[in-house]
Formats: sequence, C-alpha cells, structure tokens
Amino acid sequence: METSALPTTLLTGFLGSGKTTLLRRALASPALADTAVVINELGEIAIDHHLVDYVEGGVIELPGGCLCCAVREDLARTLRGLLDRRSSGELRPFRRIVVETTGLADPAPILYTLGADPMLDHCLRLAGVVTLIDAVSGAATLERFAEAAKQAALADTLVISKTDLAPLGAALAGQLDRLNPGARRIVAQAAADPGMLLFGDAGRSSARTFAAPPAAAHSHGIDTFVLGLGLAISRFDFARALGGLAQARGSDLLRVKGFVEFADRPRRPALVQAAQYTLMAPEWLDEWPSDWPEDGPRSRLVFIVQGIGRAEVLAHFAFANPVICQSAAAG
Repeated sequence: METSALPTTLLTGFLGSGKTTLLRRALASPALADTAVVINELGEIAIDHHLVDYVEGGVIELPGGCLCCAVREDLARTLRGLLDRRSSGELRPFRRIVVETTGLADPAPILYTLGADPMLDHCLRLAGVVTLIDAVSGAATLERFAEAAKQAALADTLVISKTDLAPLGAALAGQLDRLNPGARRIVAQAAADPGMLLFGDAGRSSARTFAAPPAAAHSHGIDTFVLGLGLAISRFDFARALGGLAQARGSDLLRVKGFVEFADRPRRPALVQAAQYTLMAPEWLDEWPSDWPEDGPRSRLVFIVQGIGRAEVLAHFAFANPVICQSAAAG
C-alpha cells in the first residue's frame, strides 16, 4: 500500500474538552518532534503562551521541535502552503500533521476539504479522527449540542478526558455506545504515551469499523450502520452509486469508510473513504485485515449519516445485493 503520503490526524472535541492539553502532552514526546500542527481558527484555541506572539500567516517552531501554524479561514490553502514550503526546503521536513479544530467545528467539512483538494488527496492520508469527550459534562453536552454529537459519531478514537474529576458514567457511556459503538475508547489520564492517541495506528489509514447499532435512529438524527455488498463490483459502478447518494444527500452523508472488493482486483481489498460530497481515492491492501468477518459479505462499509434512511442507501446499491450487516469487526 502507498505509504509516502503524510499521515494526518484530525483532533476535535467540544469546547473545554481538553484538546490543547492532550496536544501539548503528545507533542512533548520526542517521537513526535517532526510533526506539523495546524490550529483551525485561532480564535478559540492557542497552545498556551507559545502562540501569544503568533503573526497570521506565520509558522513557529515549538520548544519540542514541532512546527505550528494557525488558520482562520482557508484550511486547504494553509495545508498546501505547508507542503509547498516543506518541498522547497523553506521549512524543515515534517512527517505527520495534526489538524486541531475549534470546539464548535463540524468535522465533516474538514474531512471533505482533505479529500476534495487534489493535491491534499495525493499528499495526505487520513490517519484518523480523534475526539475528546469530557467525563464531567460530556453527557449533557452530547444531549444539547449537535456539533458535539457529530464529533463523537465521526471519531475513530474517543478519548475520555477529566476522569480525574469524574468517572466515565453510565449515561455518557450509553450515549457513546449509541453514537459510535465501535470506536476505540481510551481514558486520557491512563495513556502512558499521549502520542499514541494521535498516531497509534499511523502505519495505515483510518478504516475503523463499528458493530452495528440498534435499528432506532440515534441522537440528533445521527445513524451509524454497516452496509455489506454481496457482489464484487466495478469501481465505476461503486463511484456512480455512492456519488449519486452524495449528489442527492451530500450534506447529510457525514462519513463513509470501509473495505471493498472490486471486480478488477479480486481478493485484494481497497480501503475507501468519503465525506459529504467527496469520494477519496481508494488505497489498496495486499490482504484483508486479520480480524475482518469471515461470514457474510466481504465488502463492508460503515455509513455515518444524519437523517438518511437506510432504505435510501440500500436503493443506491441495489445492483450489488446490499444488506445491513448486524455485526462487523470492531477495529
């Protein structure tokens, strides 16, 4: 599989959840010294006193050796600029990127940005979405704010913060089970290496799958389910089906990810990802993941949607004998 693209982690979480604290702990690790950090919208967050003297458009070097910049509007332009300056030698090389969002950010448009820009799609690969959840107020926040629910639903890794002040309660755990039952769940205070929270699976792109949730719709209309394809299909037919769904309901198609067996490359799975209106280029694996389900369809996709009925998704893939799987590798 192609490994030259830079692993990029999207770090999100609601206001006050502890993103900057986690980021500072992670960047203190010598192993992450060659990391570029992009703060998306400076207004809400700074890395404490290190960004007090920030001048817009600049890149500063943090004490640990990481590069840091901030962006108020055009994330794509900022990332392209970092890559251009890295290639020209103006910036010293970095090997990974963390994009930290504001606490009110919807992660889906940022994922869209990473996939829609041809240069970024070629040069970067999504290592994962890491969402911080506050153990003290997380249950109330998920109930009240749709943005927080989206951040949790789109996560590959849910990091529970502030457990030194409150335990992970049953109410919060139940909400996370409904919104995103198969995401990796880690207590921040228990993590010996915070850097592993951001790039713990940096050798491959994000394709975590979830156990199938209950049939009822989730909080704020967010639904997560696993779609299995009974037939190996062509890449054209797949793009037409998913593209048609995106064209009709792109703003509600929060994220799609999984492995698909295409007819022109049998027995070799392709990692596919999409966010809103954008289908990212497939990445080919030499073999199926070791924990991939043996029973039922080999091609399985996790859909995270808001207000889209499962029957509508099935209709778009009717030619491939689709089914809603009741279980999948939790990843």
